[in-house]
Amino acid sequence: MLFLPVSFFVYFLLNKKRLVLAGKTWLVIASLIFYSAWSIAYLPLLLGSILFNFFIGNLASSHGPKVPGNFSRKTVLIFGITVNLLVLGFFKYANFFLDNVNFFAGTSYHLANIILPLGISFYTFTQIAFLVDAYRNEAKEYNLVNYALFVTFFPHLIAGPILHHKEMMTQFESRWTWAIRYRHIFMGLFIFSIGLFKKVMIADTFAVWANVGFEPGTIHYFFSAWATSLSYTFQLYFDFSGYCDMAIGASLLFNIWLPVNFNSPYKAYDIQDFWRRWHMTLSRYLLNYIYIPLGGNRNGKFRTYFNLMATFVLGGLWHGASWMFVIWGAMHGAALVIHRVWKNSGMKMPKPLAWFVTFMFVNVAWVFFRAENLGDAKRILLGMIDFQSIFNTPVNSIPIQNLAWGGLLFDKLMTVMPVGLAGYLACYLMIIVGFFVCSQKNAIQMMHSKGNEWGKVVWMTILFCIGLYASAVSTSTVFLYFNF
Repeated sequence: MLFLPVSFFVYFLLNKKRLVLAGKTWLVIASLIFYSAWSIAYLPLLLGSILFNFFIGNLASSHGPKVPGNFSRKTVLIFGITVNLLVLGFFKYANFFLDNVNFFAGTSYHLANIILPLGISFYTFTQIAFLVDAYRNEAKEYNLVNYALFVTFFPHLIAGPILHHKEMMTQFESRWTWAIRYRHIFMGLFIFSIGLFKKVMIADTFAVWANVGFEPGTIHYFFSAWATSLSYTFQLYFDFSGYCDMAIGASLLFNIWLPVNFNSPYKAYDIQDFWRRWHMTLSRYLLNYIYIPLGGNRNGKFRTYFNLMATFVLGGLWHGASWMFVIWGAMHGAALVIHRVWKNSGMKMPKPLAWFVTFMFVNVAWVFFRAENLGDAKRILLGMIDFQSIFNTPVNSIPIQNLAWGGLLFDKLMTVMPVGLAGYLACYLMIIVGFFVCSQKNAIQMMHSKGNEWGKVVWMTILFCIGLYASAVSTSTVFLYFNF
């Protein structure tokens, strides 16, 4: 609780004394402390990654020192990317690879004690982007402290956004960012408060139903299946949206604008629009460093379709070592191919229908993203179309906490509505709240809206106090994207 204010005041105190390098060094130290509070065991890995990529980035750039021997800058770049991917692959995919070998070969190989280091996907991808940009002479950095700050700046270190060097360091180098800006403090706290409330009050509430519904082997009926799928759809939305808001808000306290990473994706009218709004910096990364290098849309429509599929299969695998993530990525790749064919044919559909189709596809795809295996996903999806169970759901299929929540009211509700709906009534009321909140302005839009400043202060204070209290008593404080 003291971390943010201490980091803030020490940083600006050093800047006030014109100790700018000391201020940056302090932010690096604070960020490393922040990371170590989650997982100190992997701090040496993070530090080693920073030193390695700083050195390789300078060698890969034509502005850096001469490459020793007969090696070319391109060779250095390939070497740097390969090492990064091998390290990431070892921690994230080694046992996944061995599990598949075991399945086909009947062996039992397994690497014990491999725990995924926190944030490794994000800081690895951020640094690979730096290596490529350095090779293209679009980025250069000769100061190790500056580079370490670019990688470790704590608002984005754990779960993004995935940044470019020029987005960050031009801001840290600007004298305008060295002094306290009270307007930025207000905007930062406003956005941070909304994000905190989304996480601890909305996402964590949906998590209760999502966790129960996705328990392996759970049998589903119509209302439980829809409650489960929609609960996770909104849990992930508000969890990641809340993190993005908190990251931008915390960063603004230091006069640093992180790129917007989440822009009301459930308002999208097609799958392409969805990916322009969801995890926007990952979409940008996949576009610039996978899709375009594969050839993009330059080599005919069938090669374009292949490139889309390959990009999103890899994007799915980036999220985790499971075939379920690959299936999810392949579904989105196929949806983008279908959308491109549909668009090129000149066909259109009414906006309400376009929104419904897009949202329903995303909701179904999230089932594969969350389920442990195909069997669990199949049970949920079949339950969603089990219309016969609407009026004959067995009472014993409803989680006991749902019945306890209703108490005597549940007995009365069963006389006026289907048993399954009565048992999940609280969940469906919360789902209605989720739809309503998603249809409103997002935190960035609210912050930029003019007027009603005192109203913003009041709402910010209320949301912050509620969120702070809820986080203090919560047993689920980890963001979902920490797992990726």
